[in-house]
Amino acid sequence: WDGNARVYAWSDEYGDVGPEIAELEAELFGSPEDRDQRIGGGLDFSAIDSIEVIQEGPQRIEYIKTFEDAGLHPVMAKNVELSGYQVPTPIQKFTIPAILQSYDVIGIAQTGSGKTAAYLIPILSKLMGKAKKLGAPRPNPLTFQEGIDNVTAEPLVVVVVPTRELAVQIFNEARKLCYRSMLRPCVVYGGVPIREQLGLLSRGCDVLIGTPGRLKDFIGRPDKVTLRRLKYMVIDEADEMLNQDWEDELRPILSGGGKFSLMKAFHGCCNVKYGLFSATFPRAARTLAKEYLSASHVRFRVGRAGSTTVNIRQMVIETSREKKNELLLTLLEEMNGVRTIIFVNSRQAADTLDDFLYNMKLPVTSIHSDRTQVEREAAMRAFRSGQAPILVATGVTARGIDVRNVMHVINYDLPSMEYGGIEEYTHRIGRTGRIGHRGVATSFFTDRDEPIASVLTRTLLETKQEIPAFLQQYIPENYAEGNKVKFETESDFDPNDVAGAGDAAGGGWGG
Repeated sequence: WDGNARVYAWSDEYGDVGPEIAELEAELFGSPEDRDQRIGGGLDFSAIDSIEVIQEGPQRIEYIKTFEDAGLHPVMAKNVELSGYQVPTPIQKFTIPAILQSYDVIGIAQTGSGKTAAYLIPILSKLMGKAKKLGAPRPNPLTFQEGIDNVTAEPLVVVVVPTRELAVQIFNEARKLCYRSMLRPCVVYGGVPIREQLGLLSRGCDVLIGTPGRLKDFIGRPDKVTLRRLKYMVIDEADEMLNQDWEDELRPILSGGGKFSLMKAFHGCCNVKYGLFSATFPRAARTLAKEYLSASHVRFRVGRAGSTTVNIRQMVIETSREKKNELLLTLLEEMNGVRTIIFVNSRQAADTLDDFLYNMKLPVTSIHSDRTQVEREAAMRAFRSGQAPILVATGVTARGIDVRNVMHVINYDLPSMEYGGIEEYTHRIGRTGRIGHRGVATSFFTDRDEPIASVLTRTLLETKQEIPAFLQQYIPENYAEGNKVKFETESDFDPNDVAGAGDAAGGGWGG
């Protein structure tokens, strides 16, 4: 399973900075030749860099223009360079200094805007110089004997995510950013025997990434995992977790199994910093933020909450249910073998479409929640490697897909308003056009999709897309090019939902 991926093995003989390991460095970051080719290759930050970032609340953070401005730990600065990050994205410009200044953070940014690095870079950078003091005792990795040298995992960082695929994606990012440091990342999620994951945790864990159900299970075993040393708690894709009714699992995690409340009662503070990141920010997420985040937290909104990126060219094609397959084949032929994700609304539809494309001799694979974890990981490996550059997926399972050079997203089925609506559309098309790259999103529109037509048209207008003739009727009255597009959900924003003690002095959520 993907959690077995190699991480940097720290030895006490290293001093403060670990030595380079050429083989692992190539595995994590690619060969030097690959890295040279990646620098500047196909990136377009001209549009993404012009996106407005709104600071909300009384606190004001001075943003950084370059990673050098952040004053990162030297090891982190080198890992950022090896990862190919050249300039900070809008969410990174504000979030990195905010976390370095020890604020709780709410970050709302479009999918593909670099949210993961926005919190991992500053959190891990702050811990790199303190890991020896803050971290738990750990067995020597070179002499470790399972069952004899086991320790309790005492993470300094916990990252909670909605899907296994996203957990693996963030774990792989943490593997890179923890390189040459004593910080050891681990990942846990369902679908894999608990014993295997306990075996990895028993070697020690400083950065724990996982899905809510499995994290809750482990936190309920204090002899295996304890949060008594925790310094940072991050909730990523909060809207998706709350949409799936995982609030009951989230609360024990956010409270450290109840221990944080006791620490506050006896010591006045539990010293845990919280980060909450999402592409959208529904009322349930705002309520959660109000309960757990500090009153002095900072809030950043990149563009409109739930907006899509202008780096994605969006096309909507009117068709019938009977002609979707024919239209799909035409699109795939026109795009000439580029890496493509096709979204459907059900597991049965994913299997049916996978079979159809396979029988048409196309290199396709698929994932959905009924597949075993082994099958899902195999499908993702085939997609990432290019062995199967066409991936059929349901919306929920695709939340963690962050694959380089996904050039085309196809909504074979548009999401229904009952199950995700335009927020789901935003997440789906955000699989392309990620962090400075350009992409294409094509959606099939049938008579069943009329409920989403109005808000879809507004989304197209917001990002200056061409409005097809059949959607012209949904353009708002008195709309003029250049005007801000009004979304109905914006009028339902209660600034008191996440207002801190000082919000009366500055702009709140409603401002």
